[in-house]
Amino acid sequence: MSDELFIERARIEQADRWHEIIPEIPFIEFPAGWKIKVIPPFGGLQARFQVMLPSGTTKSVYLDYYNRAGYCSGPYWEVYPAQGDCGRCLRDDVSELLKLIAYESNADNQ
Repeated sequence: MSDELFIERARIEQADRWHEIIPEIPFIEFPAGWKIKVIPPFGGLQARFQVMLPSGTTKSVYLDYYNRAGYCSGPYWEVYPAQGDCGRCLRDDVSELLKLIAYESNADNQ
């Protein structure tokens, strides 16, 4: 990585307060059988991962602190697909996040 690129990445990390928000992101205890793939937080988001459920359905999940990809009343998780569309819940509502990920319908499998 060039020095210039390294400096630009550091600027982004500082502007988005990555080191400050780490303690604010909750731990998530995933159910047995879920496979998790951590992916880069592209799109100006703070965290991203994918979940493959035992059925083979894959869900995309991201954490948006600054309402860059959508809008919520605070830092939020978005899950896609969820209930035929996308689902959102506040950052600390891990119970709702797990429900959104676990929900499966025919629309989610398309």
